[in-house]
Amino acid sequence: MEGISSTVAHVERIFAFIFGIVVFVVAAVALKNEWKSKGLENEVFKMMLALLALGAVLAILASFNVLAGKGVEL
Repeated sequence: MEGISSTVAHVERIFAFIFGIVVFVVAAVALKNEWKSKGLENEVFKMMLALLALGAVLAILASFNVLAGKGVEL
């Protein structure tokens, strides 16, 4: 790929990396703060935070082209 689409793809990967780190840190801190809470609603909230952190890790891996699939070669 050449031209503008390659540049846009690289910028998109940079944003995915930066915001992936931000989302992971926020989810991890919130999960740490909620870890000792009890109750069904809090357990569901903890699972949602864990899935959010997992999604952030996947976004970071995708930004480095670690995951299989089509993408722009860096």
